[in-house]
Amino acid sequence: MILNFKRILDVSLRVLWVVVPLVCLPASAIGGKGDKGNKGKDHWVATWSTANIDLENPDAAGVFSSASVPDSLENQTIREIVHTTIGGREIRIRLSNAFGAKAITFDSVYAGLEANGAALAAGTNHAVTFGGSKSVMMPEGSEALSDPIPLSVGAEENLVISLFTIGPARLATGHAAAFQTNFISTAGNFTADESTSAFTKTTGSWYFLGEIDVLAPQKLRGAVVAFGDSITDGSSTKPDTNARWTDVLARRILAGPAHNAMAVLNSGIGGNRVLTSSPCFGTNALARLDRDAFDYAGVRDIILFEGTNDIGQPDTPASSIRAKYVPCLTRMQITADDLIAGYKQIIEQAHAAGLKIFGATILPYKGYGGWTEQGESKRQAANHWIKESGAFDGVIDFDAALRDPANPAALTPSYDSGDHLHPNPAGHEAMANAIDLALFR
Repeated sequence: MILNFKRILDVSLRVLWVVVPLVCLPASAIGGKGDKGNKGKDHWVATWSTANIDLENPDAAGVFSSASVPDSLENQTIREIVHTTIGGREIRIRLSNAFGAKAITFDSVYAGLEANGAALAAGTNHAVTFGGSKSVMMPEGSEALSDPIPLSVGAEENLVISLFTIGPARLATGHAAAFQTNFISTAGNFTADESTSAFTKTTGSWYFLGEIDVLAPQKLRGAVVAFGDSITDGSSTKPDTNARWTDVLARRILAGPAHNAMAVLNSGIGGNRVLTSSPCFGTNALARLDRDAFDYAGVRDIILFEGTNDIGQPDTPASSIRAKYVPCLTRMQITADDLIAGYKQIIEQAHAAGLKIFGATILPYKGYGGWTEQGESKRQAANHWIKESGAFDGVIDFDAALRDPANPAALTPSYDSGDHLHPNPAGHEAMANAIDLALFR
């Protein structure tokens, strides 16, 4: 019940998706899980994260399963690649069994720096311990945080996380559209190996990973979370290129003054919605705020970029998509006021958590199968409220940056991936460039 990249891309070209908020803590509250009260010292900040879904849900399995990848691991090693945004002198790993129906045990976990693909840079592979033990058992629905790992990583480096289990581990908790090539081995424990020879299968998903933290200098300000849908997730970007708008934003921030440096975390889930949950596209935005935004180490700011799916999915004709995708969509018609009420609640919860939250306007999508005049009116009303209400701590006008001046209900052709919904890589770059970095200062 795993997915490969071709199936993920196939889904992303047929289904509406949305982007959600970045979260922000004041300097006095910086830290997320386990990092309060660390003034004047190095502190833990998440450098990478992903938002997971329940891949064992029958509808999700019907969409994302692949004949080339097993439904579970048993006496196998999975090797996964993640891309840092900021660096630090140590790292720690948060594993997740959030959606698993049974406990799983990883008998060996290693972390190192990538040389190429599944190959590690010589001498960088480190055994990972959990409470001093080289194995970790995670009950159903739980997470596991590793001990600090003495591995120094830089900004924009690829980390390699290798997990081995003797017993069965259902691939229930994962992120379907990683836009990153990951690897599964033949039978055996290859976590300590630096070579690629045992890794004979690839997958376009991440499994069991939740967050990677680095021990960063106190002057590093923390992390900003992009909370959204498929556009934030990276739809229409090429795998292994790190070309999402969040990646471009991270590079812009890193290119600036060192005292303004921040991590950029991606909590996009393709097809995700503010008001309704999906068996394929994750729980609604309000239900996943804690896990996918507030709880990351060092989080300070949130960018909320979501709503397209709430508006457009109910109007997407079943005839325009494959039958297996139909259960993934919502048919609940909403009003602009309904969506705005959801935004207000997200803002309230972010502020209660001591975070700043910036609202991003919804992109135009005329030409996509789910576009209607009624939906366009809802989009315009929601965008007007985002810009004019003053409820957010700041506004990012993605709509103005990417709309076609001659046809404002549609994307500019040079930014359109071809489905009239998802921006192409140039569009992702334009989105990142439209963000005023002063928001994060």
